[in-house]
Amino acid sequence: MLTVPRLGDLEMAVLELAWSAHVIDVKEAHRRLGEPRGITSNTVQSTLERLFRKGLLARERIGHAYRYSPTLSRDEFRAQAAAQAVGELRGAQASGVLAAFVEIAAKADRKNLDRLEAILSRARARR
Repeated sequence: MLTVPRLGDLEMAVLELAWSAHVIDVKEAHRRLGEPRGITSNTVQSTLERLFRKGLLARERIGHAYRYSPTLSRDEFRAQAAAQAVGELRGAQASGVLAAFVEIAAKADRKNLDRLEAILSRARARR
């Protein structure tokens, strides 16, 4: 499992763009993110490179440029980040986080509780 690194605002914005576009290059990312923010193409390129080095983007060389694509879906990223955050807590703190998570899931939708029960059942069966 990939350890989800902490991301800055621009890194997160570029990752969100990669999730929505599926494949991006520096020019497209700059046009959609850099220009509106007043950020240079070099800054966008550096951000894509950092996300690649962190294992969050894959890249393929096309001619003289790279095209980047996410290595995880948005949901996989969020699930790993949440699991990592809970895993960093110990004892009573972890229990509180898990209880809060269940409360949030229950308030959002009854189907969320059903999905949570199914996930727990599968986890118990594996043990």
